[in-house]
Amino acid sequence: MPRQGHQLPTQNEFPDVRLHHLREVFAEEAKRLLALPDNPAPLLEQVAVRVGKMPYVRFDLNDYSVPHDHVRRGLTILADPQEVRIVDGSAVIALHPRCYDKGAQIEEPAHVQALVDQKRSARKHRATDRLVRAAPASQTLLMRAAERGENLGAITATLLRLLDRYGAGELQASICEALTRNVPHPNAVRLALDRRREERGAAPPVAAGLPAHVQARDRPVKPHALETYDQIKDCSDDNN
Repeated sequence: MPRQGHQLPTQNEFPDVRLHHLREVFAEEAKRLLALPDNPAPLLEQVAVRVGKMPYVRFDLNDYSVPHDHVRRGLTILADPQEVRIVDGSAVIALHPRCYDKGAQIEEPAHVQALVDQKRSARKHRATDRLVRAAPASQTLLMRAAERGENLGAITATLLRLLDRYGAGELQASICEALTRNVPHPNAVRLALDRRREERGAAPPVAAGLPAHVQARDRPVKPHALETYDQIKDCSDDNN
């Protein structure tokens, strides 16, 4: 029981006293605490991804470009709030600013240009392979033209047009004639083709550029066995 004339502290006075005590304790303890590091702890999100046929990886609803020689491979994405790093093992192959849109394509210009160059080179190789298969002498003509510093792409395109217009046999013979005359150039091949055509008394070939849907009509159709129709007829007779 409290003595008469003394009052107990009210309930609201206790929090102030305890808070003041905690402040004193913390001020004393703060002298012994370690300082925070200058670099904050990294907030990395690590995701394993696989590149498909196109040189892009999908992360957080967006597509990020990678070098075209990393298609169909497994890679790792290391993303923080500011940037997206794409690594192959321990090597960083792409670095992009992080995008928070949806369905966006974030591309590195160097990745796109390398892909364009690779596709252009592949088309040239396919065109050259087709030409050499149809007229083997064209390989020798291209080699000699390269020694003279000629534009091989333009020569290949011209010879392919002559192939479509005159056929493989005539092109092969005319290229051999141009090589015999030591003139490895499409103009010499064209002159030989025209001379051979005039000797045969043939009309000049006309190249017709047809739309794709018209060319599709000329595709060969595989005939079906007529026995199928006989079976259908027999089944119909049985039902009747």
